[in-house]
Amino acid sequence: MVVQILSADRTTLFEDIFEVTALNPDGVKWDKVNRIQATGSTFECDLLLDVHCELYRLDESDKFTLVLASTLHLDGSPADHSSYHPHSSQSEPSLADHYDYVMHGRVFDVEYKKDNTVTVKLSFGGLLMRLVGDQKHLTSVQPDQKLYLLLKKD
Repeated sequence: MVVQILSADRTTLFEDIFEVTALNPDGVKWDKVNRIQATGSTFECDLLLDVHCELYRLDESDKFTLVLASTLHLDGSPADHSSYHPHSSQSEPSLADHYDYVMHGRVFDVEYKKDNTVTVKLSFGGLLMRLVGDQKHLTSVQPDQKLYLLLKKD
C-alpha cells in the first residue's frame, strides 16, 4: 500500500478539497450537465467544472476531493492517453479505483496574470473546467497537456 501512495504522489499534478458554492451559477441549465462552482479549502483556488450529473451528482455545500493526474498507473508509468477501459476484466488496479468520477482531457489554455495568479482551462470531451489560483500551486499543469481529472466526495 505504501508503494501506491508514493506512486500516486509522483503522478499528482494538483490536489485539493473543494466545497460547492453554486450549481449552474450563470443560470444556464443543460439536460445532463451541471456546472459546479467551488472553492478549494487548502489552496483557495476557484473552480468551475462541468459534470455529467446523471453519472455523478454534486449539490451545493458538498465537499469533494479533486485530483489532476498525469497517469492512472499506480507505478507512475506514463499513460498512453488512449486506452483506458474502466470496466475491462483485464484492467490492472489504477488510481481511478480510489475515485468515484474520472475524466480524461487536455489543457487548452493557461493564462498567467501579473498578480501571480493563473487561470487553467481544460476540456474533457466538451465538458469544461476552469481553475484559477496562485501560480505556485499549479506549476505542474502545462499548456496542451493530457491529464486525468478524478473526483470523490468527502
